[in-house]
Order: sequence, then C-alpha cells, then structure tokens
Amino acid sequence: MQHESLPLRTIPAPARTLAKACVMTEEAKTLLLQSAGHLKLSDRTYTRILKGARTIADLDGFEEIDEARIAEAVQYRTLDRKCWG
Repeated sequence: MQHESLPLRTIPAPARTLAKACVMTEEAKTLLLQSAGHLKLSDRTYTRILKGARTIADLDGFEEIDEARIAEAVQYRTLDRKCWG
C-alpha cells in the first residue's frame, strides 16, 4: 500500500511530520493552545483540529495556518462534540 495516495487523516503522522505540514502563525499557536486548555482537549482532538485547520487553509489557498483557520476548525470540533456527544 502506498501512503501517497491516502488522505492525510488516515496516515499516522509523527509530530515532526505534522509540524512541517502544519506551519502556523504565532497567533494561531496561541489560540490553539488556549482552546486546548479551555476545552480540555485530548492530544488526539488537538491533532484532529490541527489537521482540520491545515485542510481549511489549503482550501482557502493559504500556506500558513492562521488564527481564522484554527477558530474555524475548533468550531467544527465543538459542533461535532455537541451533536455526537
């Protein structure tokens, strides 16, 4: 099986690989860390939000993940949490 053909979310991403793929502004990092603390996010959820923000940034044509993309990804995650428990 070739990993290149699989979507990012299906491949276990070591922290180093994730850090290279998910370059963020300082404001985005701060918002993500604040959200993680306030919402008591697990490491898995933190990673999912980061990957979601990367996808949103890609769709919007941004190389770097900014605050708006993190906020949108957090919103999707909290919506998911409300709907599915």
